[in-house]
Amino acid sequence: MVENLLSDRELSRVTRRSRSSLQKDRLKGGGVPFIRIGRLVRYRASDVEAWLAKLPARRSTSESAG
Repeated sequence: MVENLLSDRELSRVTRRSRSSLQKDRLKGGGVPFIRIGRLVRYRASDVEAWLAKLPARRSTSESAG
């Protein structure tokens, strides 16, 4: 079975981050892991889910990021 691949526009809608932020993440080597298919950049749905799961959950905005 072939896994669903998301474009940067789709990932932007899911994460509520701008496409330029996603591009900067790729340039720096951070953010959601991506694959290239020719010139196209795509994100595996499983990689997006794993990346989101690793983000720290907080109960208050006053909690530290560290």
